[in-house]
Amino acid sequence: MAGISNLAAINRYPYPSRLPHPTTSFTHFHPHLLLHELHLLPYGKIGGDEMRLRALLETDALGLRLLGGEDELDRSVRGVMTTDLRDPSRYLSGGELVLTGLAWRRDAADSEPFVRILAGAGVAGLAAGEAELGDIPGDLVEACRQHRLPLFAVNETVAFATITEYVVRQVSGERAGDLAAVVDRHRRLMTSGPAGGGPEVVLDLLTSDLDLRAWVLSPTGRQIAGAGTPLPGPLGAALAGHHLAATRTGRRGPHRAAVAGTTYSLFPIRNTGRGAAPAARDVRESVLSDWLLAVEADAGDWPAARLDLLQGVTQLIAVERDRRDAARTVRRRLAQEVLELVQAGAAPAEIAARLRVAAPVLLPGLGVAPQWQVVVARVDWSGAGQAATAGDIASGPTAQALLEEILVDPAVSGPDSADRIAVAHTGEEAIALVPLPTLTTVAAESGEGAPGDAARAGVEDADALDADPGLHADALLASVREPLSAGLADDGRLTLGVSAAVHSAEGLRGALEEARHARRVAAARPGRVCAAGHHELASHVLLLPFVPDDVRRAFTARLLDPLRDYDRRHRAELIETLEAFLDCDGSWTRCAARLHLHVNTLRYRVGRIEQLTGRDLSRLEDKLDFFLALRMS
Repeated sequence: MAGISNLAAINRYPYPSRLPHPTTSFTHFHPHLLLHELHLLPYGKIGGDEMRLRALLETDALGLRLLGGEDELDRSVRGVMTTDLRDPSRYLSGGELVLTGLAWRRDAADSEPFVRILAGAGVAGLAAGEAELGDIPGDLVEACRQHRLPLFAVNETVAFATITEYVVRQVSGERAGDLAAVVDRHRRLMTSGPAGGGPEVVLDLLTSDLDLRAWVLSPTGRQIAGAGTPLPGPLGAALAGHHLAATRTGRRGPHRAAVAGTTYSLFPIRNTGRGAAPAARDVRESVLSDWLLAVEADAGDWPAARLDLLQGVTQLIAVERDRRDAARTVRRRLAQEVLELVQAGAAPAEIAARLRVAAPVLLPGLGVAPQWQVVVARVDWSGAGQAATAGDIASGPTAQALLEEILVDPAVSGPDSADRIAVAHTGEEAIALVPLPTLTTVAAESGEGAPGDAARAGVEDADALDADPGLHADALLASVREPLSAGLADDGRLTLGVSAAVHSAEGLRGALEEARHARRVAAARPGRVCAAGHHELASHVLLLPFVPDDVRRAFTARLLDPLRDYDRRHRAELIETLEAFLDCDGSWTRCAARLHLHVNTLRYRVGRIEQLTGRDLSRLEDKLDFFLALRMS
């Protein structure tokens, strides 16, 4: 029976839902090729002898240390799962060995709830990695003792993939030599580069063996991978919108969606390995960044075995997702370094040197000094009543992932189309540094139009875009507004600002401030997804970012340094008073009420400001100078 079909073999595998979760060690275990080649293994071996926890300690290569639960080592192991979710119960069916990197643990109080969930799900044991925290925390050891859950320590030199391979081999009863050969071929294929195939390998198998057409989509509906005919852009956006809306309601996948008379089943693809971001406490932290698997079929009528198989496929694709996310690290680091230099007021020569390093990474093969644009994005949540209040949600990483997705040309499919995008995040903002080679260079080398041409179809004034090349706020959101609005629901907002193109390092600080001002303009508009460009800014807002740094520093120092020095010595709050006085248009009554001061106290402070600066706050010219100084400081 060695010639059984590929996915039929997996269907006969006793625990398909326990295919390994993503891990950090991508070069050690690549399940999608294992899926592709399982038909090479003897059918009679699948579903072999029972494995006991004790076998883990008897295998020196695993290097596991038992920290508790010696009396429970005869428990059966029916599968293996890697997770750093705080609550992984939805992925557990009992009998698993759970591997964790401890990213879910923020303090000692987190250990007992995590172990209680595992024990309640009937897992066989827990193996915790030492790479994150060093020694396994005592609170975790105590929680496992309390719930009679065997606990193992995984030495930092041992990859989770090594343990996963061992358990899969033992549970399935495969011959060690045959499975090792499959895994070895998979290692060589994946490490050789693009020839490894990626998610398309798995999707091809779904089509050939189960007659299922499927596509991997981004949260905006952009096709990342697919077998056969590409999914039309509007259909992908509609499916992503259905998926995001269903996820926000808290319903578990797969989600059913009917579009244009065809039924699709939508499976979430989540990163839960040690290479992924820390587990989300609130669905809003991850809903706008997770991929999805869209299958042209109604999974509502499927048997449990087929559902388990598709869940396993999403885990295989998540491995690839995690690997490609890791590849973004270099670009993110470049953006972060440039951003820190710009915000610190570094010399233009120092910023230019860093840009020269970034340009070859973001524009390989184009020996052209590019222009640069800055795009700023922010995701804001309102209201409470969920796992985390709006103020507790980490919006910066969400905005970063969203901006990386939005900046991809919607006409370009595949996961590598974002290679020219560098996005950092600081606080709640995501900031993209976008290189713009001359349009003639791009057209000549690619044989295609300029970047962003595909997005122009959704913008009314395409002639205006042609007159001003580069990124445009409306064009960026034309194809993603609908699905993202579904994910933001009634409590989220995405606002985005785009700067004008600048030609040198000296202009980057101005471009950053301009993009931030444009984002504030967008935030003042109604709607869940809003953007504004540099051309929409008011006059003084537009001019301020382009004032040379030395002029800005001299101007603000002359007016504001005397007040800051006085505030440091006397805690007089003169700067705060000045800002409030100008915001209230010089109204003594309104300003005193805002600051909770008596009018006479306010008059004393304003008099002190005038004495220290030699200015008269009753004169329009002096008010304007103070206003500009505060805006530039």
